[in-house]
Amino acid sequence: MPAGLRQREELMAQQQKAQPKTTQQKTPPPKTTPPHSVETAQTGGAQTLRRGLAVLRLLTQIGPSGLRMLEITRRLDLNKATVIRLTKTLVEEGFVLHDRQSGRYRLGPEAFAVGLAAEASYELQRLAAPTLRALANESGDTVFFAVLHGYESICLSRDEGDFPIRNQLIKPGDRWLLGVGAGATALLAALSDKEIEDALARTAEIRARRFPRCTDAVIHKLIAETREWGYCVNPGLVLEDSWAVGVAVYDFEGRPVASISIAAIKSRLGASRSAILGNRLMLASRALTELQAREKSA
Repeated sequence: MPAGLRQREELMAQQQKAQPKTTQQKTPPPKTTPPHSVETAQTGGAQTLRRGLAVLRLLTQIGPSGLRMLEITRRLDLNKATVIRLTKTLVEEGFVLHDRQSGRYRLGPEAFAVGLAAEASYELQRLAAPTLRALANESGDTVFFAVLHGYESICLSRDEGDFPIRNQLIKPGDRWLLGVGAGATALLAALSDKEIEDALARTAEIRARRFPRCTDAVIHKLIAETREWGYCVNPGLVLEDSWAVGVAVYDFEGRPVASISIAAIKSRLGASRSAILGNRLMLASRALTELQAREKSA
């Protein structure tokens, strides 16, 4: 090896030995939020959302009269501080209006806008409106139209006949568990046996607390009758003197999507008249299914 090259290598080796040794700094791992903290935050957010929606749902059921703060607190079983925070946010966002003079809270313009946006989803109600009005005129009693939503039916409209004693139990916006009420039971009977058992299992606790007469055994009996007759007769299981006849309404693909029911006092719904109204409701249901098919193909 040439002397000059050997000399350079020796010099480089000496320089490397002369350099101080450095220890490599280990980068600490990034701080992470414990999984339980994330879960808690997500759960808390979901809980707040559910409570806010519960306020809106309650005000929907009450209607234009609205409710005072203490009434909202009592009905939702929440502490006052929580309800104050929820209503304040809803008022700021325009979903709730606060009448300072009366102290009452009612639905605001944003809630109305959401309802208008969802209106297209309830085209069936528009199609059914003339039929519902005709049924109320013919029977003289109160006619309800409800849509299937999970394990509940939601009342969308109410048409009243000219009989002086009217059913005040249900109003638009009310939600009823499947199996509670004639229309809701007719919808339940239209589901598969597996879906029925699932629905009854999931609603058992609420039914036992709020509707003790609507037991599994009673509902199964009503389901059997509904499947045999084509319509459901509710013999005052929710309110003793309030009876009703109901049928399921199917879409053009044969899926249960809604119900029509006629409610009256017990003396107006004997076996003979119940059968007449039940058959009339079945005709109305079939007509609505055919109407949906025509609208779909148009």
